[in-house]
Formats: sequence, structure tokens, C-alpha cells
Amino acid sequence: MTSPPLSRRHALTLLAVTASGTLLPRSLRAQSQDLLADSDVCMVLPEVTEGPYYLNTDLLRRDIRDGKPGVPLLLRLQVVDSACVPLATARVDVWHCDAQGIYSSFGGGDNGQTSTEGETFLRGTQRTDERGIVEFDTIYPGWYRGRTTHIHYKIYLDTRNVLTGQIFFPDALSEYLYLNSPAYQRDRERDTLNATDDIAQQATRAAYAAITEGETAYLAQMIIGVDPGATSQAGQAPGGVPGGDGTTPPPPPGTPLNGSPPSEDRDPSARLIPGSD
Repeated sequence: MTSPPLSRRHALTLLAVTASGTLLPRSLRAQSQDLLADSDVCMVLPEVTEGPYYLNTDLLRRDIRDGKPGVPLLLRLQVVDSACVPLATARVDVWHCDAQGIYSSFGGGDNGQTSTEGETFLRGTQRTDERGIVEFDTIYPGWYRGRTTHIHYKIYLDTRNVLTGQIFFPDALSEYLYLNSPAYQRDRERDTLNATDDIAQQATRAAYAAITEGETAYLAQMIIGVDPGATSQAGQAPGGVPGGDGTTPPPPPGTPLNGSPPSEDRDPSARLIPGSD
């Protein structure tokens, strides 16, 4: 028997599902301007790979969309130390792919053909305020082969990169948007979910954003704990080229070369089974 399509209402009930399948506390999902709970201990997040698409553009801006189509997303991050003390004036760089899985500033793209050299969409930098908070106006990220939905970030204190990480999203919401929003629709299904993405597993559940629905955009919030004395060691992607130099890197894992058609095979364990109301 075929399962009914995943409805928007059902997807929204699953927004706070983490990789383990448990729901985040309602108080966390409801937080807005003040992300910190009453705590004096905050987790320092583990580093994960920078990936091959970082570019040190120093584009100081809140709105990073550059006209790219997609579901509006307000990304709110709070940078703190292990004692939950907000870190003001920290530099936060973010970058991610567009609705079709393509990054700006590099050749190739998920289809092996699209060149975006000279473009800077979905990249930007902000300085944290006195609460350690930055906000970016962007779109919900798309996907490309071999990776689950994610946004990259780097945290700098002065000129020192203290943490390189990635932000992850609920599969239920991603699946709903990819199937129902025209900007994300593709000729093939995504092949990787959170549970089958090695980098997401390395990042731990602390790297999953808390998502709420606003009137005009989704809100993704996350507390990023850093060690102010650390120096990031994630400046080079495994098997790739050093990030930030503007050269064309290898395509994402699993990307067909020269635009060749993707394989029809798909890992059945990576398929999200839609639920019903």
C-alpha cells in the first residue's frame, strides 16, 4: 500500500527531530533572541571538514541571497565559550549551496557542468553583537550527491580561525521542501540523509539547528560553543585542495564527471518514508 504524501503539517511536527529521532524540548524550539538556557556549561563543538568550497571573500553582509530562489531562511547563531559566555565581535563566515546543489565561485556544480566562477551567492560574513549573536538572511540549502543538507561556517577571534563546522537540518523538513518547492525539484532523488552522512555523524547532534516556522521565513537557530584558545585544523578537505584559494576544487563526492547521467541506483536505507496526518 502506498503511503500518502508527506503533508506540510506533518513535516512541521517533525522539525525538531534530531539524528537519534528524539524531539528537542519545546523551550528550545521556542527560543528566539536569547538562545542560551540557564546554564554555565556549554559544549565546545567538534570540528568537521571545511570542504572544498570555502572562499575567504570577507563579504560583510547579512543578506547573502543575491537573488537566488528558494525558501527563505533566517539563520541565527550564538557564539559562546565553554562557560556559556557570549563572544562579542567574533567573525562568522557562512557558505552553502543553492537550491540545486551548486556553490558560488567555483566551476562544476552538482551537474558537472555549471560554472559559477566570479559569483558570490550564499556566502557572507557577520560580526557577533554583545550577545554573541549573528543573523543571516538566506535560503534553505539544497543538496548534492553524497551529502545531506548542511551549511558551512567558520568562527574567527581576531584573525585566528578557532572553529570550522557545519550545521545540519531535520530530514523531514528537507524532504518536504525538496518535493514541494519548485526551486528544489530535481530529476533524481537525494541519496544521503543525516543518518548516512559521515560528516553529520562526526559533528554530533549538537550541530543540528533548532527550526521554527515564521510568517515569512523559517528560523534556524544554533549555539556554537568554541574554545577561544584553539586554532582550527580543518583548513583542507580530505583528498581535495586547500580551501580559500579560489581554484576549482574536485566536485562533491559522487558527482558525475563531464555531466554524465547519474546512476539510477539509490541506497534504500537513505529513503525517507513519508508519514500521514
